[in-house]
Amino acid sequence: MEDTLTVFTASKYCNVSSKTIINWVEAGHIKAYRTVGGHRRIKKVDLEVFMRSQGIPIPEEKENSAGKKILVVDDDLIIVESIVQALEEDAFDYEVLSASDGFEAGLQVNHFHPDLLILDIMMPDIKGYEVCKKIKANEKTKNTKIIVLSAYLDDDKFAQMKENGADICLSKPLPLSRLKDEVAKLLGLK
Repeated sequence: MEDTLTVFTASKYCNVSSKTIINWVEAGHIKAYRTVGGHRRIKKVDLEVFMRSQGIPIPEEKENSAGKKILVVDDDLIIVESIVQALEEDAFDYEVLSASDGFEAGLQVNHFHPDLLILDIMMPDIKGYEVCKKIKANEKTKNTKIIVLSAYLDDDKFAQMKENGADICLSKPLPLSRLKDEVAKLLGLK
């Protein structure tokens, strides 16, 4: 098992729900930190200290099953936090990062190498079709799946986005359950 755990991974390790882990962290029972994107991370040693103090059995090591990497790009922090939390708590144990502008998104794509990009194309410094084109034209990122989100695009614009590499185009607002379902399908998990 990795040295640093997501909330979901920690919940499976303790055999409790993700919400229980979050409650323990917020109550100060388990040390945790937040990534730059606002995601909770727990060091395995800190979790095991807590587990021992509470008499929770520590499972034997199993083979590591790394989760898929997802990058969420949106300048609306509330939307980002909602999407990130929903995906991190999903049963597929995604590793999720976020970016709030085009520059940060470019850096994250090159360094994080996401399996899937969730992209709000109506941001001030992003031309969505160019982002899709660049990602699909690059040998290292051409297999990255792209979900485009927008509250302002019509069917013609969505068709243009698909021509330039978007795998799915969805209108906002959209239920998180549908987004999670589309993510799992695109990543071949459903």
